[in-house]
Amino acid sequence: MILLDTNALIWLQQGHRRARVLQRSPRAYVSPASLLELQFLSEAGRIRFADAASVSVIASDPRWTVDDPPSTRWFLAASEVGWTRDPFDRLIVAHARLRGWKLATADEPILRALGPGRTLPL
Repeated sequence: MILLDTNALIWLQQGHRRARVLQRSPRAYVSPASLLELQFLSEAGRIRFADAASVSVIASDPRWTVDDPPSTRWFLAASEVGWTRDPFDRLIVAHARLRGWKLATADEPILRALGPGRTLPL
């Protein structure tokens, strides 16, 4: 199982070349934290959704499933991710760890912290 970080989700949704490896991957999952981060990025003007997409449209895309881990366990796991101050990274990394899934990411600090066994580098 693969959990997509927010950039992986954006790239896969847009058909970006960096997401090609994900087309061969097993079932992909999305974290609710990524959906919230997409909304933050949109509100800050850092991304614009194409083709009248929105967070809810992206969430319902059949190429992935939004996973809903138990919030208390998830947030406690996130509190143990002390190597980053980015709240979205903490939540997404904790989500992947909690489920025991690989995290698809191009984020260098995440790749270094989790290592090759727990990531799918993009």
